[in-house]
Amino acid sequence: MSAEPHLPELGADPSREYRLGIMGGTFDPIHYGHLVTAEQAREALALDLVLFMPAGVPAFKQGAGVTDAEDRYAMTLLATAANPAFDASRFEIDREGVTYTIDTLRALRAHYPDNVRLFFITGADAILDLLTWHDAASMAELATFIAATRPGYDIEQARARVSASNVPFDVRYIEIPALAISSTNIRERVSAGKSARYLTSESVIGYIRKNGLYNSRIVERVDGAASPDRR
Repeated sequence: MSAEPHLPELGADPSREYRLGIMGGTFDPIHYGHLVTAEQAREALALDLVLFMPAGVPAFKQGAGVTDAEDRYAMTLLATAANPAFDASRFEIDREGVTYTIDTLRALRAHYPDNVRLFFITGADAILDLLTWHDAASMAELATFIAATRPGYDIEQARARVSASNVPFDVRYIEIPALAISSTNIRERVSAGKSARYLTSESVIGYIRKNGLYNSRIVERVDGAASPDRR
């Protein structure tokens, strides 16, 4: 194995296969939709571990206002801490340049022994654009993809497009509870002084409040009501 930092060790027993799920994303902020998707994927595909990797410089969000990587990593760490099958990694935020999935998969493949199988978890909407991703053909050789359904997307359309391609993608489709939660909505709610409770974990809400992310103008009392931020 190569010496890559911020990656959990897997593959110690050569007699068995280890299954590593990779949950990439901006996580700005991470929310229950991400966590539910990861847990459903873990259970459906018998994953040993799901590794959450906040993107450093997201390829599809260059020029957009993205919260500092350290804050996004800290929120991811807080949100995943309670699940022993989840881990958070600084792997992508510590790498220089634009974050491309293919670069991450290549590095992971080089780091882990052959008995560690890689599963990349994404949404069914992203699978529709899979063939447009940077060096998509090489990605198909490195990982199995898990496509999770999201509200408003037709999973059969994703199946048909991937099947019709000339690239042999191995995609497993899973259905998850209809959680219509998005990071964009959470940022907008916090910025507008509205509650984000039950959309993401209390630890993440506390971090957002403490660090004044998303132009927060309120804090939430224990009873869930809003009170002015008097810091």
